Amino acid sequence: MTTPMPSLAVSACTATSALGHGLDTHRQALEQGRSGLRPNDISQAPLPCWIGRVDGVEDEPLPAALADWDCRNNRLAWLGLRQDGFLDRVHAARTRYGADRIALLLGTSTASIGATEEGYRRLDASGHLPDDLRRRAIHSPHSLTDFVAAALALEGPCLTVSTACSSSAKVFASAERMIRLGLVDAAVVGGVDTLCDSVLFGFGSLELISAEPCRPFDEARNGISIGEAAGFALLERADAAPQAPRLLGWGESSDAHHMSTPHPEGLGAELAIREALARAGLEPTQVDYINLHGTASHKNDTMEANLLARLFPTTTRASSTKGFTGHTLGAAGIIEAVIALLAIEGGLIPGNLGARAPDPACSASFAWHAAHQRVAVAMSNSFGFGGNNACLVFGQAQVSR
Repeated sequence: MTTPMPSLAVSACTATSALGHGLDTHRQALEQGRSGLRPNDISQAPLPCWIGRVDGVEDEPLPAALADWDCRNNRLAWLGLRQDGFLDRVHAARTRYGADRIALLLGTSTASIGATEEGYRRLDASGHLPDDLRRRAIHSPHSLTDFVAAALALEGPCLTVSTACSSSAKVFASAERMIRLGLVDAAVVGGVDTLCDSVLFGFGSLELISAEPCRPFDEARNGISIGEAAGFALLERADAAPQAPRLLGWGESSDAHHMSTPHPEGLGAELAIREALARAGLEPTQVDYINLHGTASHKNDTMEANLLARLFPTTTRASSTKGFTGHTLGAAGIIEAVIALLAIEGGLIPGNLGARAPDPACSASFAWHAAHQRVAVAMSNSFGFGGNNACLVFGQAQVSR
């Protein structure tokens, strides 16, 4: 690619995770180095690990008009939508463009499978789901997006992306394509995943979960901490919000090296990074901060540390923020994209929380503690199971390309 893509304005965004509700709580936690991880208190059977659980999800059912979608995952989505004035911004965009001219593109890895689990635990003597869970709307991979479309009264293209950890990063690429092709004028993107037994015991069976808080890029790291989160962003053409931060570029790849292990040399990840920079019209030297995928698994962190040292100068700062939130799976892409946007807005370099003794593969780029400096360009990496890779580049409205 020789010509940079037209940038898109990120005219609104929000995040809800174990760090708290809304942008301010996330900003404060990142500045203070405060983790949201806590001992597992959600699984149906004992599983010694730490989790990133969101408080308040169970406290309030969905409004009566949306009751058919009521489940824990959709409650978290509804909680997330009501932060940071996001509903008002979407309503204004709907008025401006029309409900059928706004796409809804959401990433998730499990949708509302927690409700299906509960149903199977409570089967009656005839093997039927209990009456309160006999609702088709919640037993579907599309449950999340179907619910949010109803909650936001949107009638445009509606798509669920489920590509493991890259799910809610890849939705940005889908949105850019739709807007560029004239299919829509704006897009709501994001992702939601909640904690449930399928996730916790599934990763436990792969021996990927740590019994202690995760330690990304630590020499003695021993596994991930799983979290839950909801995040959303509104994308529009740049002239709709001249001062808003920009989506400058995106890159996608599939290395298909192994079902659960990245390519040891990071070939697919490198392709996604180079494609994102090419679309943004930027060189690696122009990237001020990278939010690394950094799961605290042995192979991912080694691959990504080597890739960082190979592609970027030491002036580019980098860190994983999964020590704050846990690995939020299908919601990781949007939560870490929002963190990249917070870095741009506040000149904030989040620290790499949890690491006590850095892996020798780590370069001088790593930010082990929070710092403040100008961040004109920030990148967010999301590398999923099966080699589903996505990279996003964000920048200030005035970035020269």
